[in-house]
Amino acid sequence: MRILADENIPLVDAFFAEFGEIRRMPGRSINRAALEQADVLLVRSVTRVDRELLEGSPVRFVGTCTIGTDHLDIDYFEEAGISWASAPGCNARGVVDYVLGSLLALAEGEGAELEGRRYGVIGAGEVGGRLVEVLRGLGWDVRVCDPPRQAREVGEFVTLEEILAECDVISVHTPLTLDGEHSTFHLLDQSRLEQLRPGAWLINAARGAVVDNAALREQLARRTDIQAVLDVWEGEPQVDVELAELCWIATPHIAGYSLDGKLRGTEQIYLAFCASRGLEPTVELAELMPPAPLRGLAFDASTKPSELLEIICRAVYDPRRDDAAFRRNLGTDEAQRRVGFDQLRKQYPPRREIDSLQIEITGGQPQLEQIVRALGATVKR
Repeated sequence: MRILADENIPLVDAFFAEFGEIRRMPGRSINRAALEQADVLLVRSVTRVDRELLEGSPVRFVGTCTIGTDHLDIDYFEEAGISWASAPGCNARGVVDYVLGSLLALAEGEGAELEGRRYGVIGAGEVGGRLVEVLRGLGWDVRVCDPPRQAREVGEFVTLEEILAECDVISVHTPLTLDGEHSTFHLLDQSRLEQLRPGAWLINAARGAVVDNAALREQLARRTDIQAVLDVWEGEPQVDVELAELCWIATPHIAGYSLDGKLRGTEQIYLAFCASRGLEPTVELAELMPPAPLRGLAFDASTKPSELLEIICRAVYDPRRDDAAFRRNLGTDEAQRRVGFDQLRKQYPPRREIDSLQIEITGGQPQLEQIVRALGATVKR
């Protein structure tokens, strides 16, 4: 069996070597010629996989080691009898850590108290749903907008208009869908962006085109009271430099780039591939996961809750580091910026997740322990 994989997918050899020959390529360079000698294609979100790419090729299985599937032509796969799989939820925790780090940076810069703000989460799937759990676990006021879920189930959902009217912080976690009743292309367009509350914070770690980038640039230039955090961009790897310079935090689509998330993504595709072939899995991620460099932290019971939250989150991840690297790349010419965008992703340093930590609180303190549990870390006894 011949396997072609995006060079940025980790542990491909460990999971797939038993099945045949593996070749690697940059995801944006995968083309029809490369697929003439491939039975299995493993990609990430930068590779558009559709009829134009696959028709006439021997590829019978496509796996994307990502949550999103907007880069896959699933209708064509089903028409052509091509098996496929994605990795829902694999990087959800990493995105939550990114949002928490961004909130801390915004609060520090504006002198705001996080617990006093009202949060709106747009899209409550694998990522947004987990974020809602964390924020509510912290005791914060959260509103949720998810029309597809609202149509299927009973729950406390609100409209997008209510989110815009009532929430001080809006975090976007919807997939990019281009057709149908629930299209999310430019979901936040000029008219809706104009409805942002005074002093609002907007975070987009979903897909670039969910927010109209040109309209957001106009709003940020005109309204200095609102702030934005963008990890995703229309036209990636091309970036609207003026918009990036207006953002509080700007990063190159790495919100979910935790090491744990990327490894889980490879494992999920491996398990799906085995299932599609009726094979029994023989490799387990637990045997391959490297130990985290930071295993735990210890606090005194007198620690302030806000200080505990900040130390735990920033000990694991602070997005300002990625923001600084991204801004250095913005100073180059357009061609170099495009290359630099992908290089920042390809050379991304290992980053772990908050839920890998064990937290000890000397003497115990219920409020502090509740924060630890809400963040997903373990209270060490």
